[in-house]
Amino acid sequence: FTWPRPEGISFPGKYDTVPPVYAELISHLVTVEDVHINVWHAEMEAWVRGLLRENSVPLVQAKRTLVRVHLQLPAGALAQPATAGLAGPAGHTQRLLTVVKSGSIQDVKALPQDKVHVWPHLLVVEFAAALACTAFLLVFSVFVNAPLLELANVNQTPNPSKAPWYFLGLQELLKWYHPMVAGVMLPGMGLVGLILAPYTDRNPSNKPEDRKFAISLMTMFLMYWAVLVMIGTFFRGPGFNFIYPWNVKLFVEL
Repeated sequence: FTWPRPEGISFPGKYDTVPPVYAELISHLVTVEDVHINVWHAEMEAWVRGLLRENSVPLVQAKRTLVRVHLQLPAGALAQPATAGLAGPAGHTQRLLTVVKSGSIQDVKALPQDKVHVWPHLLVVEFAAALACTAFLLVFSVFVNAPLLELANVNQTPNPSKAPWYFLGLQELLKWYHPMVAGVMLPGMGLVGLILAPYTDRNPSNKPEDRKFAISLMTMFLMYWAVLVMIGTFFRGPGFNFIYPWNVKLFVEL
């Protein structure tokens, strides 16, 4: 270190706050390495040593000098060979430029990022998955028929008249609530909740144990909707009334 001078320009009007900070910094450094301090004259050397003692900085420990104070070379003698005892470690002289607070210097080193590009990593995987699904459906359709029902008779309405299975949950809600509530309000609230989900749940973790609330909420929704679909599929008979399929029959096209 080069101890700053009171008449210097590094700390205008704030020099009195600097020496205690230096003393505290040196007290931490001496625990891991030797410290060399350059001063400008003999009076400053005595003052620096006294300041370090006042702040309980160990200068010598177990007959080993931890802090050495050196006299700084005069400005006109910088070009002359350094003599022993007039310079810092290895004969070098140092000058303090400034003191900055911890964290005020930005780390510009590039940090590794856990990411991959969309092309080719993501699109290749998605294209392969699409080909696999298409091949599976093609082979499945060869062995399993999916015949259409007979033409609809305008004079005879099927009883019960059921929506496709993925809409049976909504049809079951219509049995219990007003159409405005079951068909508009509840689905609308669900859509708004999905839109707001990225803004209300900002937890970046993808571990289940860190997302207990979100996973519990989604599980409750899926279970609620699955129960409605199963009731509409297996427990609704003529007139969309509640029945026990093992007592009557199963009113569903499988």
